[in-house]
Amino acid sequence: MFASRYKKIGAKIVFYRKLKSMTQEKLADDVGITPQYLSRIENGGYSKNVSLSTLMKIAGVLNVTMSQLMEGVEREE
Repeated sequence: MFASRYKKIGAKIVFYRKLKSMTQEKLADDVGITPQYLSRIENGGYSKNVSLSTLMKIAGVLNVTMSQLMEGVEREE
């Protein structure tokens, strides 16, 4: 049900990370998570929900708002 939404959020994280020329390793280190966990977040391949605090940390490190990460996520396409 939420798989497509998770993939959209992950795609936005990848977009903003690449816009900042950051590697997964650098972003994960700055956020305090493992690169493997970040990879699963970016690919939408996680079975449990990502915590709001983790998403907020990712947004903060990428210097984007939560609104930017969530924009368009609610629309089912």
